[in-house]
Parts: sequence; C-alpha cells; structure tokens
Amino acid sequence: MTAHATGSDTTGGRRSAAAALRYRVVDTGYLLGWTIVRKLPEGAARMIFTRLADHTWRRRGRGVRQLEKNLSRVLGKDAVDDEVRRLSKEAMRSYLRYWMEAFRLPEFSRDRIVSDMRITGHEELFAILESGRGAVAALPHMGNYEQAGAWMVHMGQPITTVVERLEPESLFKRFTAFREALGFEILAHTGSEGTVFARLARRLREGRMVCLVADRDLTERGIEVEFFGRPARMPPGPAALAVQTGAALLPVTLWYEGRHWGVRVHEEIPVPDQGDKRSKIQAMTQQLAHVYEKGIAAHPQDWHMLQRVWVEDL
Repeated sequence: MTAHATGSDTTGGRRSAAAALRYRVVDTGYLLGWTIVRKLPEGAARMIFTRLADHTWRRRGRGVRQLEKNLSRVLGKDAVDDEVRRLSKEAMRSYLRYWMEAFRLPEFSRDRIVSDMRITGHEELFAILESGRGAVAALPHMGNYEQAGAWMVHMGQPITTVVERLEPESLFKRFTAFREALGFEILAHTGSEGTVFARLARRLREGRMVCLVADRDLTERGIEVEFFGRPARMPPGPAALAVQTGAALLPVTLWYEGRHWGVRVHEEIPVPDQGDKRSKIQAMTQQLAHVYEKGIAAHPQDWHMLQRVWVEDL
C-alpha cells in the first residue's frame, strides 16, 4: 500500500496514506519488541508491560470496552460495574504479560519452558499421538499458548497451526518466523497454496497434532453456539477436522499461576454416532464452547478476548 504525498489525494488516497503509516508504526513496534524487549532484564520488561497495560486500561479504548462487555457476560452481569472494571484491569495485565513473554520466549531455555509448566490431562493426548492417531488441540485466547506449543515441541511432539494473515506483510512474516523458530509448522489463514483445511487434514492423517485457537470466528460462517447463556459464533474447523479425519478433538484451557504457566488438556469430545456431518460438527462445537465456559469462568482474568464473539455484538 503506497502513501500519497500530494494535496490532490482523494479520500481513498488519504485513507491509504493513513493506513500505510499505521502499518509502519505497528511493524516497527513489533520489531522493537523482538529486538529490545527480549534482551531487557525480565524484571524491567515486566514492569514496563504492567505499566503499559494499566495505561491502556485507563484510556478505555475500543478493545478495553469490548473486553469489559465480554467479561460482564462471563460474570453473568447485564452491565459493566466496579467488579468487571477490576477484572478487566487484571485481564489487560495478563494480556500484556502474554506479549512480553512472546517477545522474550526465544530467550527462554528449554529447562524453563518445561519446568515452569503446570499441565494436567496431557497423558491422554500423548497416548493418542503414540497410537498413530492425529489430534486437534482446540484452545481459546487464554494464558500463553505460544509457550504451550513450545512445551509440546520440547516434549517431542511437533505441531501445525494456523495464523491470521496480518498487515503489513512484513509483520505477518515476523510472526511466522517467530513461531517457526519455536518449532511450529505455520499455515496462513488465507493466501496459502491449496486449502488450509486439506493440509491440516493431511497432517492429522499422518498422526500429527494440529493446534487451533477456536473461540472466535474469523469467517462470518461460524457455528452458532450457546456461550455463557447467549448465542455466539465459533469456527467449525476443529470439529470438522475431527469428523473428516477421525482425529481426536481435545479442548485445552490455559492460565497463569504466578510465574508458572497452567494448562489443562480436557477429555476428548467424541464424534456423535447419529446425525449428518453438519449436525455432528454443530454438536461438537457446542461441547467445545461448554468446556471453554468452565475454563474461562475459572480464570476469567486470563481470557484475552478484546474482540466481538457474541452474535448481538456482531
């Protein structure tokens, strides 16, 4: 996208110029994160990101306001009150901790990634993979899923995941390089050769693990589910892959425990015996939403959802 410098720009030209500038600023910010933040003493980085979180929370931009609407529904409230505001402040600190750790993760030793993990339920996942059957790990935007993926790689289980194609392209390439350096196989949500679904299905049939963040629909073709008592949309991909390939669908929830990372791998959601393909995907996605409800309700401050999920907001 090219910025125009003349005074005769159309409105579209001015928008393009503003977008190009915004993209450069964002790209530069992430570049600084991966080159400077990762080298700072951890205590200093943590203090900086905590202050940044509090500053962002006080400004109450669109993302923070949406976060508070989302947390209100988690708590069963009809409006934002003082309890929701306190929780949203904690959630912003958790969210910025995720980014601080993402920038610094390439510096973390294998020993730290492994020893600071507090995980339960992974035995079933490992048994499935060792049997030669593929597995879909479906997670919400909680805790630090980059670290969880790095833990899996260190445990000898390579993963394939899908990322949203970001703008500018240079930023997307930085994120792809970051995750590939952790040992992930990365597929772009759009723009990949062939269909992403077909490539994921191939990996599952090979007995591998696919990790998908699955609590927000990006396509406007999501499955409508009941989520905290209200209709919401979630992507059909995880359930559809399980139905198509016979892979196991395993929900995963994540949170922080002090300086440690908490993860629970939940029991497999089986493919229903009855119904057509669409109804099976619907039923499995609804079960996935119910598992997310329990995980988010237990650790609402670690659900980093600053976007719209519920149908009434869409």
